[in-house]
Amino acid sequence: MLNTLLTLASNPYVVIGVVAAILLFVLFIGFTPANAPPIVSTGLPIVGPILAFMKNPYQLALDSYRRYGEVFTIKVANQRLTFLVGPEASEPFFKGKDADMSQNEVYKFSVSIFGKGVVYDVPTPIRIEQIKFMSSALRSDVLRSYVDDMVLEARQYFGKWGESGTVDLAQVFSELIILTASRCLMGPEVREHMFEQVAELFRALDEGLLPITFFFPELPIPAHRARNAAREEMVKLFAGIMEERRANPDKIYTDMLDQFMNAQYKDGRTLTDREVTGLMISLLFAGQHTSSNSSASTLLHLLRSDSTVDNTEHLQAVLDEQQAMIAEFGDELNYDVLEKMDRLHVSIKEGIRLCPPLIFVMRKVKKAFSVKGYTVPVGDLAFVSPPVSHRVESIFTNAETYDPTRFLPPREEDKKARFAFAGFGGGRHGCLGENFAYLQIKTIFSVLLRSYKLKLVDPFPEQDYTGLVVGPKPCQVAYERI
Repeated sequence: MLNTLLTLASNPYVVIGVVAAILLFVLFIGFTPANAPPIVSTGLPIVGPILAFMKNPYQLALDSYRRYGEVFTIKVANQRLTFLVGPEASEPFFKGKDADMSQNEVYKFSVSIFGKGVVYDVPTPIRIEQIKFMSSALRSDVLRSYVDDMVLEARQYFGKWGESGTVDLAQVFSELIILTASRCLMGPEVREHMFEQVAELFRALDEGLLPITFFFPELPIPAHRARNAAREEMVKLFAGIMEERRANPDKIYTDMLDQFMNAQYKDGRTLTDREVTGLMISLLFAGQHTSSNSSASTLLHLLRSDSTVDNTEHLQAVLDEQQAMIAEFGDELNYDVLEKMDRLHVSIKEGIRLCPPLIFVMRKVKKAFSVKGYTVPVGDLAFVSPPVSHRVESIFTNAETYDPTRFLPPREEDKKARFAFAGFGGGRHGCLGENFAYLQIKTIFSVLLRSYKLKLVDPFPEQDYTGLVVGPKPCQVAYERI
C-alpha cells in the first residue's frame, strides 16, 4: 500500500490532479467553520443554489427559514450567504459598526448604476459626508415645501383620467412617483422640459439591475450596456443644467439639485458634476422603487375583496379618515393635514411589511460574531430579508394577513422588539427617505381616493421577483369618478 502511494506521489500528473481537487474543494465546497450556521441544501451542488437564487431569491430564503430557523447559510459557488431572520438574529447586523459590517463590498454592484466616486465607491468617511448632504435635503422643514408640488402633480395626473376606465396600478404609480420626484428633487428644468428624456434614461438604469447584476455587475449583456449608456447621458444632462444655473446665480432654487450644488466637504471641496449626478441617481433610484412599489402593493391590498380575502373594512377605514379630514380642513392638503392621517399611514406601513421593495439588505462580515448559538465567520455576506423577517409569527400575528391595525394601539406589534419592522432598514443605515416616501404616498392616495372609486378587475397579483427590487405584477383596476 505504501509503495503504491509512493509510486502515485512520484507521478506529476497525479500530484497536479490532487492539488486541483483540493483547490476545487476549497473554492466550491470550502471548510465549514466550527459552530457555523447550517448549510441550506438545494439539490445539485454548486449550481443548485445559484439556480434557486436566480429563480426566486425570496422564496429560497423563506423556505430556508422555515426549515432551518432564524440563522442559516446558503452557499453560492465559493461565497457563503448567511441569513439573519427576525429582530433578535438581525440585531448584530443593524447595530454593527462599519468596520465590522461593511456595506462597500456587497453594494459594489451599485457603482455600475450610480457611477464612480459616490456612496459605495468611496471610503466610509466620505460616504458619511455624502449621506449628510442627502439628509439635509430631507429634513422636515424641507419636506413641508414639497407638498404643494406633490399635490399639483397628483391632481394634474388624475385629472386626465376622465369619468371612468381601467389602469394598471403598478404603471400608474411608477409614472406618478417619478413625476413628483422630478419636480421636488430634480428641479423645474427637468420637469418642464426634459422629463420624458430623464424618465427613459431612468428606465434603462432600472432595467439594468437584475439578480445576475449582484454577481456580475459588468457582464456584457444588453441590459447592462443600456444601463451604462444611460448613466453617461444622465451625467451630461445634469452637467448642462448645472452650467446654466451657475451662469445665472441670481435665480433661486429650492430643489435637491441646488442642495448638492452648494454642498461642501469638510475640506472645502465642492461636489463634481459626476458626484452630483451620482447622488441624484442614488436618491431617485431608492425613492422611486420604495414609493411606487409600496403604493401599488398597498392599494392592491386595500382593494382586495375575493373568496379568500376581504379587506373592505380596511379600505373603508381609510376612506372614512379622508372624509374626516375634509370635514375639518376642507380640500386643503398640506404637511400638517397629511401628518394627521394615522389610518392611511399604518395601511401603507402594512403594505410595506408584506411587500417591501427591497427583499435583501446586505453586509460583508469583517469581524466574526455570535448569534443564536452560531458563529458567523469573517468573509460571509450577512443578509437580512425584510419580507422573511416580517413573517415571524412571534412578532406579527397571522403574518400573511394584511391587517393595518397591528400597528395601532393597543397592539403595536412592531414595538415588541427593536428591528421588528425592517421595511426601511434599521440602525445606523436606516433609509433617509422614509418620511419623504410616506409623505409622497399619502399625498397621492389622498388626491386619488377623494376623486375616484376603485375596484380590482384582475385577480389579486403576486409579487414579481425577477429583479433585485420587487413589486406587484401587472393588475388592471377599474376607476369611476365620484
